[in-house]
Amino acid sequence: MGDAYFFGYGSLVNRLTHGYTPCHKARLRGWRRAWRYTAARQVAYLTVIADPGCEIDGLIAPVPEDGWRVLDHRERAYDRLPASHAVSHAAGGDPEIAVYAIAPNRLHLPDADHPVLLSYIDVVIQGYLAEYGREGAERFVATTTGWDAPVFDDRAAPVYARAQRLTGPERNFVDAVLRETGCKPFAAPLDRAPTGDA
Repeated sequence: MGDAYFFGYGSLVNRLTHGYTPCHKARLRGWRRAWRYTAARQVAYLTVIADPGCEIDGLIAPVPEDGWRVLDHRERAYDRLPASHAVSHAAGGDPEIAVYAIAPNRLHLPDADHPVLLSYIDVVIQGYLAEYGREGAERFVATTTGWDAPVFDDRAAPVYARAQRLTGPERNFVDAVLRETGCKPFAAPLDRAPTGDA
C-alpha cells in the first residue's frame, strides 16, 4: 500500500513542528477554519467546519502506513476524514488525502477557561508566512472564524508544546492581526494558566 497524505491547515503548515516530507502546497474546498475547543483538551485549537463557498490553503505531506499512529496521537482530539475529493495540489499522482476535524457535536466556542494560546497562533501564522507569504497569511486570517476568542498570552513562557521563536517581523505581523481582529490577549495567574497538550 502506498503512502497516504495529510492536509494540514494549522500547526502542520509550519514545517518546524514535524518531519513529514516532501510537503506540497494545497487547497481544501468546502471548509473553513474555526477556533474551537473540545472536552478532550483545555485550550482551543483550529478545526475545520463545512463551508461550501470557502477554500483554504494548507500543506499536504505523505505519512507512511506505520506513521499514522503518531500523527493520530498528535491530533487525538480530531477525527481523521477522507478529503482527496476536496483537495487540489501539485504533488503528482492521485494520493489518498485525509484532513483532521473535530466532530460538530463535540465543538465548543472558546471562553476564558478554554482560550486560544498565543504561542499556537504564533506557530500557525509563522507557517503561513513561510509557505504563502504575507498575502497568504492574510488569507489565513480571512478564512478563519472566531477571532473574538479569548487569547492567553503565553509567548514569554509557551504552554504549546511545539512553540517556535518568531522573528521580529513575524511577531509584528501576528500582533497586527490581533489588533485588527480585536483580540485582546490576557495573562492569568500560574494556578489558572491553561495547559496545552497538542
